[in-house]
Amino acid sequence: MLLEKMTSGEIRAALAGGRHDVVVPCGAVEQHGRHLPLDVDAVHADRLAQEVAERLGTALVAPTIRVGVSPHHMAFPGTISLRPETFEAVYSDYCRSLAAHGFRAILCFSAHGGNYAPLAEMEQRLDDLVGPDCRVLVFSDLLGLVRVWRSCVEDGGGRPEDVGGHADVAESSVYAHLRPGDVRTDQLARGYTGPVDDAVLERLFTGGIEALSDTGVMGDPHGFSEAIGALCVQRVADMIAGHFRERMAPTGS
Repeated sequence: MLLEKMTSGEIRAALAGGRHDVVVPCGAVEQHGRHLPLDVDAVHADRLAQEVAERLGTALVAPTIRVGVSPHHMAFPGTISLRPETFEAVYSDYCRSLAAHGFRAILCFSAHGGNYAPLAEMEQRLDDLVGPDCRVLVFSDLLGLVRVWRSCVEDGGGRPEDVGGHADVAESSVYAHLRPGDVRTDQLARGYTGPVDDAVLERLFTGGIEALSDTGVMGDPHGFSEAIGALCVQRVADMIAGHFRERMAPTGS
């Protein structure tokens, strides 16, 4: 259930009924090549959050933090980027508010790769902020997400080597699944198609995506399909929900 679509009384009743977990997704407003709009990550985060909450069973969904940390995309017009300290301040206020209302587990994840490192770095500070009666947990396995996308593309009949992590065949498929008709199919252009590892991510985040790709794409969007996108959403939601479920499980004595 979406917090913003509930009344305050309904949220009070949900908490009283034991629904103490809340998902806090984040995205970005940034360039996604010539063929995708700037809202890709925010739209993706909206849907993933609902899918993750459904898998966890009782979790509610907070409004997506729609703008993220995107300095590596600022060479492309339209991108809006938060400073890491601004991003943390927004998350801090979200978590402080939710904990004050009685939520006991605040589950944070991103549909934008540039938010992963800031989220991981601030997890302990957020957890300390909310006090002993609440926990803040972060999913931050960006390379794991890329691996899942590659398996989905392969299982969907595509080329896993075309997955580079940004505006590629996987992400284009996700957006086609979530917003049919909004992909500019006459503007498809490949970008960086080499390996994606920690060293490449370091180049991306320090030198900007233009250091790797003049199209703003990491990978190749050709061959995208709504079917591949649906598979990506389901499997990534499985991975994120599994991460949170494992970390929330009671530990043995």
